Amino acid sequence: MKSPKNVGSVAPSSRFLAKKMVNQVEWDHIKAVAELGAGTGPITRYIQSNVKRDANVFLFEMDHVMRRKLRLNYPGFSCHSNATRLVDTINQKNVIYLDCIFSGLPFFNFERELRDALLDQIVHALKPGGMFIAFQYSLQMKKQLSEHFIIENIQLVPLNLPPAFVYVCRKK
Repeated sequence: MKSPKNVGSVAPSSRFLAKKMVNQVEWDHIKAVAELGAGTGPITRYIQSNVKRDANVFLFEMDHVMRRKLRLNYPGFSCHSNATRLVDTINQKNVIYLDCIFSGLPFFNFERELRDALLDQIVHALKPGGMFIAFQYSLQMKKQLSEHFIIENIQLVPLNLPPAFVYVCRKK
């Protein structure tokens, strides 16, 4: 409630939403993955239970209190504050491309310039054919996402507060 431009929801993502997102991925082929807007970690929890031990996992969370908790709860994952530096961050860890990016960022709450910068980073960080899986509370991002990705499907998750849409996208 204090910062609606930065925190996109009044409640953490439900397990139904987290499972819907994470179950879109063939985890045997994932060597590097990122989660943008990890928040309190409801999606991170399912990433942890699916990802192989030797995979690189990058978490991005702007809020320093939430980021500190993520570091404590997921010590094997790399935690960072600024998703607009996604490409530089993964490159510093000798990762050239990500296989998959999950996002809980409230894109439509952001100014167009920030939205464009984030999408540019996502596109450049993903390998060709890599997956971008994001949830949003509306379909307003469909047009902009379709400029960069093949939208394989959009699924409504009604058992979330508020109900959310999961965009399953593949890099063109």
